[in-house]
Amino acid sequence: MGETERYTEIREETATRIDEIFGQNVFNDNVMRQRLPKKTYRELRHVIDEGRTLDPVTADVIAHAMKEWAIEKGATHFTHWFQPLTGITAEKHDAFISHEDDEGRVMTEFSGKELVKGEADASSFPSGGTRSTFEARGYTTWDCSSPAFIKESGCGKILCIPTAFNSYTGEALDKKTPLLRSMDALSMQALRIVRLFGNTGAKKVTTSVGPEQEYFLIDEALYKKRPDLMYTGRTLFGAPAPRGQEMEDHYYGVIRERVGEFMKDLNTELWKLGVTAKTQHNEVAPAQHELAPIYETANIAVDHNQLVMETMKRVAVHHGMRCLLHEKPYAGVNGSGKHNNWSLSTDNGVNLLDPGATPNENIQFLLVLSCIIKAVDIHADLLRQSAADVGNDHRLGANEAPPAIMSVFLGEQLEDVVEQLISTGEAKSVKQNEMLRTGASALPDVEMDATDRNRTSPFAFTGNKFEFRSVGSADSIASANTVLNTIVAEAFSEAANELESAPDFAMAVHDLIKKNLTDHQRIIFNGDGYSEAWVKEAERRGLPNIPTMIEAAPALTTDKATALFEKFGIFTRSELAMREEVVYETYAKTIHVEAATMIDMASRQILPVCIQYAGDLAKAVRELAGAGVDTGVEKDLLTEITMHISKMKKALDELNTQLLRMPEIKDVMEQAFFCKDVIVPAMSELRLPADALERLVDSSMWPLPTYGELMFEV
Repeated sequence: MGETERYTEIREETATRIDEIFGQNVFNDNVMRQRLPKKTYRELRHVIDEGRTLDPVTADVIAHAMKEWAIEKGATHFTHWFQPLTGITAEKHDAFISHEDDEGRVMTEFSGKELVKGEADASSFPSGGTRSTFEARGYTTWDCSSPAFIKESGCGKILCIPTAFNSYTGEALDKKTPLLRSMDALSMQALRIVRLFGNTGAKKVTTSVGPEQEYFLIDEALYKKRPDLMYTGRTLFGAPAPRGQEMEDHYYGVIRERVGEFMKDLNTELWKLGVTAKTQHNEVAPAQHELAPIYETANIAVDHNQLVMETMKRVAVHHGMRCLLHEKPYAGVNGSGKHNNWSLSTDNGVNLLDPGATPNENIQFLLVLSCIIKAVDIHADLLRQSAADVGNDHRLGANEAPPAIMSVFLGEQLEDVVEQLISTGEAKSVKQNEMLRTGASALPDVEMDATDRNRTSPFAFTGNKFEFRSVGSADSIASANTVLNTIVAEAFSEAANELESAPDFAMAVHDLIKKNLTDHQRIIFNGDGYSEAWVKEAERRGLPNIPTMIEAAPALTTDKATALFEKFGIFTRSELAMREEVVYETYAKTIHVEAATMIDMASRQILPVCIQYAGDLAKAVRELAGAGVDTGVEKDLLTEITMHISKMKKALDELNTQLLRMPEIKDVMEQAFFCKDVIVPAMSELRLPADALERLVDSSMWPLPTYGELMFEV
């Protein structure tokens, strides 16, 4: 049976009700309640809810139940599924096979020790120089707060156990460990705040996240004809198509049949994994789309977003397409982001970011809001760094949604409340919702929201949550949420320190709210974040404007950042230095691959075709001239083409020369900045004449699928 037929069979088997398939491949709370002894289940819930240590006996019971469930589902292997500093996931599969019995039958076994602890080669993953090749040992440890699941792929069915990843000497080498630490820190400090307002029943404050995932789809046959897409995830050459997104008809447009079939199967696969995929639609650019889930606890949302990206890529192949997650696969059209919707709630049902009907009177909300505004202002550089990756430089540093300058959008209603508090110390009124009068008898009048949305803002309040819009589409959301949790934990801690000892709480909290808003109002901006006027205004306000990934990297190791992360046990000084080093390494390696790919494509594909076309044209000019035909047009065209060929060859030689200099630069930071300041401009110089030649050379000879083909033939 071929791959297409096999997958069609799977699709037919899974074409059933959502509530019947949702979570069927997840060892979730319901499954644990059914399969674990009551005492074991209660003990595990205590470990998850209260952070207790799991004893070995309990771990053995859980491991046995998990193995039996997985084998019943058809699983043959298990893996510790973790998230190293590559930004993607890693896994090593081990069969459940233990040994043969006396009769030659295979025995299956999965112990508590295997569940809780694994080993991986720590020197083979990014470590920022903390692990040498001969220092290989690293450990994976079970995150029992994120459910195990069965992943179906060409390997069969694999039991995946979400885990953290640490080196033998204890450093966090992954994205999960600091995220979990930050969740604990924020919960502890937020509880101090809610206690001040009389909420004694809450035992935990949870950060919930809903990441909107944008992506492009491309026909696989065209993808395989583009080495740049295959090696780098983006087009390094390409002239604009005659039509892009100018007509504004793709956004929310009718979903193409082929894409719809992909989305249908994607949803089915995600629902089986317990991912709450809810919204799907066309995005702004042709062949661009979006998937959004329902909110989940931050670490589960991070795990699920990794599964979303992985499943998108896998399912696309089954439909003869490829999924592009790069932030800017095509120049000149809308790039892809990942809006990180972030909120705070107590375990007894209080959303700390819900303003209520009268936010001017909701003192707890105003304190929480003022603390978040303070946190974003003080640590704008860290927040910017948390969304930095190589591909995102093409969005955040290029005045595309959102800009690289961090700011907070509150909307008209809250901005008015804030202005009243700052100017008079008291907010006596609040702008009320108005009615939208449709003016048609067949249409109802509807209540409007109190404020508009601002898609140009990197950090926007959207009703009962903040939307951090800067995260890149290919990036893990773990770093962004780790930073958000930690900077807000610091602001809560400082507020609680002041208010817990205040003789007059009502007066103290009133004064603190006003102080936070007054001291940090510069970060609040409700206007057009794309405008040049905002760039100048932000500079006047003293807000940082950090256009690139490597210029943002030093924010990790400032004294301010080190003190922050060490205070709450999120990162040690060495872990921060390691991550800064990884940023430089990642940037330099990525740009090197892109430059080498450009050189290869220009040398072996584009230039030979252009030279051949110029030769054919020159021959035609000679033949026409010999026949007495006026060849003025042909000569002009030949002159233009040979001019661009000459420029391209010169730029190609320069890029090749500069790329050969990279190994001479031993310091990884210097190498990264050499790439930014020398290699990237040289790449741009090579692209310009190549894209010009694409517009001139006979389309039947051009060696690469064009932008029009890539975006419209899906």
